[in-house]
Amino acid sequence: MSDDVRKLLERAAADAGRPVLSTEAVWAGAARVRFRRRAAVTGAALAVVVAGAVAVPQLKQDPAASLDRASVAASTGTAGTDKASRVAALLPAGVGRLEEVSFVVLIKHVKPSEARRDFVGPLDGDYAVHKDGGVGYLAFEIRTAKEVAAKSGAGGTDPAAVDLCEVDGKEPKRADCVRQVLPDGRVLTTWSDTMDYGDGTPRWGPEIDGQLVLEDGSALILRSSTGFEAKGAQGPLLKSPPLNSAQVRELMLRPELLPEK
Repeated sequence: MSDDVRKLLERAAADAGRPVLSTEAVWAGAARVRFRRRAAVTGAALAVVVAGAVAVPQLKQDPAASLDRASVAASTGTAGTDKASRVAALLPAGVGRLEEVSFVVLIKHVKPSEARRDFVGPLDGDYAVHKDGGVGYLAFEIRTAKEVAAKSGAGGTDPAAVDLCEVDGKEPKRADCVRQVLPDGRVLTTWSDTMDYGDGTPRWGPEIDGQLVLEDGSALILRSSTGFEAKGAQGPLLKSPPLNSAQVRELMLRPELLPEK
């Protein structure tokens, strides 16, 4: 046997005891197997999640949960029983947030416990209107026939017969004054007032006023004010009265503002 052939046989015998794959190749192959298994498991899990997501909308809702949500929605939309909430329910949308206040407390700085007033109307009072950083006011008051006559200077004259749009030379003419005699004999008058009467305190901003003379001579008085400037003011004036003239007239005809007969 030649030396060349012997060397080839010895090399073949030496390689016969060695593994065909190296250790690094084995670990690499195992890693590939684990990766394929994890990918398969992950794909299966995703398929389950997707199937669940598609199936969820088809599940029936819990009746108790639905009732709870309905109750929350109902309570949110229900008007409160306090006077400010009752007034707010009568106003058009976008007027602002209402808060019951007292002009006596705000302007005269009287203690709330000492500022009690005897109201005649169910919603009589003063209400701050918060909107766009400013504060205006709505005020309601039922006055007796005697008080109305004294205020208008009519003396013993029927208050319904007095035309507030026609004034004597002692006071300025009421701007934008509209007088309406209703079919039932009541008289509704609205007008604008600049409230520019000097530098007194408080200094009121422009407002729209209304008076509804009732059958017995008493009257509902309404003020829609842009607010006032003075110490203790709740905020700057509104740019315009909370209610315009048409809205004032509409509101004053609401029976909720009048005392029960």
